[in-house]
Amino acid sequence: MPGKLYLVPTPIGNLEDITFRAIRVLKEADVVLAEDTRTSAPLLKHFGIDKRLFSHHQHNEHSSATEVVRFLKEGKQVALISDAGTPGISDPGFLLVREALKNDITVECLPGATAFVPALVDSGLAADRFTFEGFLPVKKGRQTRLKSLAGEERTMIFYESPYRLLKTLDEFSAVFGTDRQASVSRELTKLFEETVRGTLPEIKTHFESHVLKGEFVICVAGK
Repeated sequence: MPGKLYLVPTPIGNLEDITFRAIRVLKEADVVLAEDTRTSAPLLKHFGIDKRLFSHHQHNEHSSATEVVRFLKEGKQVALISDAGTPGISDPGFLLVREALKNDITVECLPGATAFVPALVDSGLAADRFTFEGFLPVKKGRQTRLKSLAGEERTMIFYESPYRLLKTLDEFSAVFGTDRQASVSRELTKLFEETVRGTLPEIKTHFESHVLKGEFVICVAGK
């Protein structure tokens, strides 16, 4: 019988956010794939999970997927984790899932931590209908993507790095308008968790006078 591919969410900050089921699956897996073994090894050690980790990241996922499918066909149970959050959400995972399904291998994604859900719910913006945009293109296609969202009526969710946050907020003001309501969350579930709400220029003003650290989730109200 072929094995099963498990996608296992890991904490985005607070280690208490891992589930009992995730710990069990990782302990029972024959193979654990990690986006960065140096990041994931301490996490597994913290929960007493003694497994050899294999790298599966954006630079090797094509070749890695072929090898992993071979493991699965041999009957091995494979668990995929990313550095934080749910694999496949702005992290490697899609290609492996696609290859597994092509080969009639069962795929199961466990529920668990992901950054955009708490950021959206905590934003105060409409959460009944939303679009998750993840990271915008850094250069090519960036303005095209933004212009395509100018008329979007649903709440929009973006991921952004601290290095581009201020520039991105300026671009959002130009496309969506300076009176558009938004929120920016950073360091979710961690000691210095922060959510700032207001218009896009108001939020930019706040972060101009603060040290920009951590990963950022931007929620922007629909038109």
